[in-house]
Amino acid sequence: MDKTFLTKVRQAGLWEMPAGRLAQTHASSEAVKRAGMHVLDGHSKLDQLVREDSEALNVPIPDQATAEQQGWVDQLKNGEVRATTKNALVRRLATQANNTVQGHMDVLEDTGLVTDTTLDDVAATIPK
Repeated sequence: MDKTFLTKVRQAGLWEMPAGRLAQTHASSEAVKRAGMHVLDGHSKLDQLVREDSEALNVPIPDQATAEQQGWVDQLKNGEVRATTKNALVRRLATQANNTVQGHMDVLEDTGLVTDTTLDDVAATIPK
């Protein structure tokens, strides 16, 4: 589970960092630009940690994102990995990932673009 978590953190950053950059450069709303900066900053820090931890633990991590990456953020939100691992490095990373994802949710909701309809649309795309 630890190896899987390291991979998921890395792959989440591989698509969320570019998404954060895009929000900063293409959004017309200052709230969306702030959200993009928050996402980019949080995942940049996580990416540095996961690369350091994977090297320390001798666990290879991917260089490219896959189609599965969007579902991984939801797995990070529920804290499952942090609650089950005994590895101190992975626990530290899981704590930071949970805090980062919660921050993302907060700033994205502050944009005013998160509505019941958008939440329903997102929920409909998550495999059961």
